[in-house]
Amino acid sequence: MISEISETIIEPSFKSDTININDFGADPTGIKSSSESITKAINAVAKNGGGTVLINEGRYLTGPIHLEDNVNLHLQKGAEVLFSTNPNDYYPLVPTSYEGIELMNYSPLIYAYKKKNIAITGEGTLNGQASNDNWWKWSGSKEYGWSKGTPMQRDSLNLPRLMEMGDNATPLEERVFGKNHYLRPNFLELYECENAMVKGIKIVNAPFWIIHPFKSNNIIIDGVTVESHGPNNDGCDPEYSKNVLIKNCIFNTGDDCIAIKAGRDAEGRRIGIKSENIIVQNCKMIDGHGGVVIGSEMSAGVKNVFVENCEMNSPNLDRAIRIKTNSRRGGTVDGVYVRNITIGQVKEAVLKVNMHYATYANQTGKFIPEVRNIRLENITVENGGKYGVLANGFEESPIENIILKNVKIKKVETPLNLENVSNITLEETYINGLLMSSPLPKVKQESH
Repeated sequence: MISEISETIIEPSFKSDTININDFGADPTGIKSSSESITKAINAVAKNGGGTVLINEGRYLTGPIHLEDNVNLHLQKGAEVLFSTNPNDYYPLVPTSYEGIELMNYSPLIYAYKKKNIAITGEGTLNGQASNDNWWKWSGSKEYGWSKGTPMQRDSLNLPRLMEMGDNATPLEERVFGKNHYLRPNFLELYECENAMVKGIKIVNAPFWIIHPFKSNNIIIDGVTVESHGPNNDGCDPEYSKNVLIKNCIFNTGDDCIAIKAGRDAEGRRIGIKSENIIVQNCKMIDGHGGVVIGSEMSAGVKNVFVENCEMNSPNLDRAIRIKTNSRRGGTVDGVYVRNITIGQVKEAVLKVNMHYATYANQTGKFIPEVRNIRLENITVENGGKYGVLANGFEESPIENIILKNVKIKKVETPLNLENVSNITLEETYINGLLMSSPLPKVKQESH
């Protein structure tokens, strides 16, 4: 299916016209804001039917950048865009999303809303300038600068209130957050976009999720380097999105390298748009909670995820492939196909499937998820950490059909830890030097 899907994902194309932001008074020293100059250049190109907005070598301070149809924002080598860390600069509030729930919030640093044929390209750097002194401390973690008695996202009127609004189907126009609610903006959000590409650039120091295709189709992320170790600094989060190609990228992150999402709880079920046909190729995963992850916000379902020809290696990479969900999420994950992966070191597991994932408050409910059809083929692992495969399903909804073929894990503490797994097949699989045979076909197995 990979070639069939790839053929449908076409790179955007642009008129040859080019406008330089310096022609509109941009300041390449980074002292004065170039926000107005960038906006004027984008609007001028869009008004003329499209083309390229050029950012020359230099440092450019700006507020949020909003893309328009048929515009390619191109950063030359040596160009660095420095985003303001003043939350007031991210007004007016826009439709966006936070942890799987829509809301009106601060504008993402780069934002495209219902746009077509757009791109961000080049060899320059996008610097969110996030740190423990600004955005990151809103997470409520002392590790990221928060101190007791200061406001954070988990205060009752902030993220908990948004979660209630999602569960109660509160209209979007009433979900107004922004100032004094401490919900950080996404870095680069493609909201209901078609035919978009992010290519070649480097992204550092993000406030929150980094590349977020949301309700978008035909998206290419190519040759992007992400280095950002803040809280919730997922590298790329396709959500409610279809036909997404992520290739030739490097992810070095404070959270999941790639996390495929599909909405949280009642909101995800109500919107009901699956994330499907997601391809990850030729990527390198360094630090992160997981290399390629599905969940935990996946209530609308995830289908057909393909991962091939990737390298994952770091003492600070927790898992290679991870699926996380629970009985509040519900939803179905069907089809995760992984091949030709080289893994140096991970902390916890090569493959982890957890249907009892918990974060924040109580995460149990009446929506039992389903997970099935996971295949790992041609995988070599030097050090798998604690578990080769760690899988924990529900007795009434066991994890179905895990296949490991030609998987070689040279060193791991526990080869398999399975609970409520149906049909796990091991072919030509060696763990700790031993040829593994498929476990007996029983569903409920001993819990460790």
